[in-house]
Amino acid sequence: MLKREIYLERIRDFYDSDLIKILVGIRRCGKSVILEQIIQELKERNIDEDHIIYVNFEFIEFEQLSDYKKLNQYVKEKITDDKLYYLFFDEIQNVDQFEKVINSLRASKKVSIFITGSNSRLLSEELSTVLSGRYVSFKINPLSYKEVLQLLGKKKSTEEIFENYIKWGSLPNRFEFQKEEAIKNYLYGVFDSIILRDVVERLKIRDTALFNLILQYIIDTIGREFSAENIINFLKNEGREVSTLTIYSYLDALCKALLVRKVYRYDIHGKAVLKTLNKYYVTDLGIAQIKNNKTEIDKSYALENIVYNELLIKGYDVYTGKTKKGEIDFVATKPDKKIYVQVAFSIPNEDTKQREFGAYNVINDNYPKYVITLDNLSYEFNGIKHINLIDFLLDDNLV
Repeated sequence: MLKREIYLERIRDFYDSDLIKILVGIRRCGKSVILEQIIQELKERNIDEDHIIYVNFEFIEFEQLSDYKKLNQYVKEKITDDKLYYLFFDEIQNVDQFEKVINSLRASKKVSIFITGSNSRLLSEELSTVLSGRYVSFKINPLSYKEVLQLLGKKKSTEEIFENYIKWGSLPNRFEFQKEEAIKNYLYGVFDSIILRDVVERLKIRDTALFNLILQYIIDTIGREFSAENIINFLKNEGREVSTLTIYSYLDALCKALLVRKVYRYDIHGKAVLKTLNKYYVTDLGIAQIKNNKTEIDKSYALENIVYNELLIKGYDVYTGKTKKGEIDFVATKPDKKIYVQVAFSIPNEDTKQREFGAYNVINDNYPKYVITLDNLSYEFNGIKHINLIDFLLDDNLV
């Protein structure tokens, strides 16, 4: 089992905290494994097993606990002394009004609570209000490329492994399969479970054909500014007349199911987040591949998507950057750090070099600026650093 140290390292400081630990991510990205690894670390600290309570709401034996009152009763019956208990609730979005149980247990018992979910409601303002700031959240992603190599037992990247990563993404269980047909069948299964459980049932969306069309459009336009007018025209060509309101409600559903992520623009000169002309990136390129209209996803945009996801994994908040004369692919921030990132497949000539590095000409601040490509040669120019994409994915100290 691959130890997901990047997340465990962030969570460890909260093992004994009464803050609710929320792990949220797309289905099958590895949240349950992280819970298992936390439980194992607690056992290695000699925590009594009867003080570790684990409930996975995807297991049929816990089906009756989807009633929040029964769940509350079940847990309280297992708490028999005043020592600290560790409570793990996996895929808790399957419990209606689960926040009532969480709040009650936290208030009445000496507990450390961990919950996971596959719906962005766990990160919503609504939940934040209910839990009143008594939680800390961790966004769990499919495997990073570094983790993929670790899972495969490889010390170095190869062109074959990277091409496979671009095409089929990095949901952990898909690496159990070698043949493309088997990988596709697995990914279709994951996608169908997301549609059924996180869209049709939970979000009450019935027109799954329209949902699929909108997803296909987003995949076809990865990394490009979103326009409601363009998608309306696309749907007309598919024989669908749809209102702007319906489009945005379905886009919201895609984001809530964590299939795609909306990325806001950041006005670099005005220093403000803009709410118009957003872009969308997919959470996993394997899901994008099976829902793509073309034979393969455009590799330039796939690389941009990979860099976006990796910046999230490295702990950045990520925006697209608006300048006075154009845009920067990404503005990435941490509480004590800010960087700019341009992404290109390669820099084959001087014109491309001037375009990619020249995008920074209108930015006068001193924050680090990077151009990331697959080229192995260094094109550092005017103090702007060039980084090879594989190096960026494997070395946490480069940015």
